[in-house]
Amino acid sequence: MKNTGDQQLVKRINRSLILRLLRKPAALQTGLSRAQLAKASGLTKSTVSLLVLDLLQEGWLMEGDLSNEASRGRPSTPLRMDTTRKALIGVEVAVDSVRVVGVSLIGSVLCTRNEPLTNASPSDACKQVAKMTAGVHKDLLKRGMQLHGVGVGVPGAFDTATGRLSFAPNLGWRDIDFVPLITKAFARTGMPAVPVFVQNEADTSALSEYEFANNNANDSLIFVTCGVGVGAGIVLNDRLFTGVQGMAGEIGHSILQIGGAQCSCGRRGCAETFFGERVLSKMDDPSMGGKYLGLVLHNLWTTFNPGTLVVGGSSCVRYPSMVDVASKALAAYANSAGITPAPKVRTASYGILAAAVGAAALVLHQEQLFFK
Repeated sequence: MKNTGDQQLVKRINRSLILRLLRKPAALQTGLSRAQLAKASGLTKSTVSLLVLDLLQEGWLMEGDLSNEASRGRPSTPLRMDTTRKALIGVEVAVDSVRVVGVSLIGSVLCTRNEPLTNASPSDACKQVAKMTAGVHKDLLKRGMQLHGVGVGVPGAFDTATGRLSFAPNLGWRDIDFVPLITKAFARTGMPAVPVFVQNEADTSALSEYEFANNNANDSLIFVTCGVGVGAGIVLNDRLFTGVQGMAGEIGHSILQIGGAQCSCGRRGCAETFFGERVLSKMDDPSMGGKYLGLVLHNLWTTFNPGTLVVGGSSCVRYPSMVDVASKALAAYANSAGITPAPKVRTASYGILAAAVGAAALVLHQEQLFFK
């Protein structure tokens, strides 16, 4: 039995490696032949051929038009991710709204639903999420697509080890056994029994960039999301960095001023009290919140030294000039220390849908962790 189990594990690892290679930006443009996959993966050509056969039959891959394989001088058939048969669903539970998206295996948005959050109690919120998700699933079925998995982004600290949401102050949620709650809500709507993954919405936003956007992020990226709450999703060494209790990246509750304004979390002087959406809406010039955003970006840069810095969220959409002010502030900090150039700051590729699209990407990211 152990040998059989070991062989199955190795097969899963190799399958995921093939899929990972075919989801890289260059492969999405041109595809890769079986020979190229064998070379890039280190697997034998016969092993790659058997894996590809399974993946083609299961709807993961498709064969493209003939191209010339330069290294061999003869025609070869490029393989690509199949964007027509399997789909993912991503959900963002925000403080005041719920967004649900259906996406392809390469992150193309196929259908969306967006509603105000009607009731902030955990059970009622899960019921609303489940109903909306079932609607998107029906949309995907009409396209002839099979659902592979669902990801959910939540506005608080989520502990993947326990499946509990420990801290979501803007919703008033603390220590919620979230995974059973949401999976039962899905089951009640008749949703298929697919894998369900949950993570903080800033973390899922980071995955929208890291897994789907063609941005050459290498192995490190930080996404700062600015809305009612403020958070950071951190990818280091090809993995989400979430901390012991899922609280890594809760930068909205890092203190910028001792004894400052009261925050929703109970502390005073948190970053959220300087450029959270509720504060920005009361400012004569909301773009000035970018000075504090720039300060936080500087602190993240000097702490983690990421390859890419991305900002997004409703505040960045509503007040785009805030991003310009933040970028200039970051550059000024770098210049004053004689460390140039400062990291380039760019806005989210998926705009307001970043957290929801990233929740869909979470499904692939979690399934591939075992071979990284």
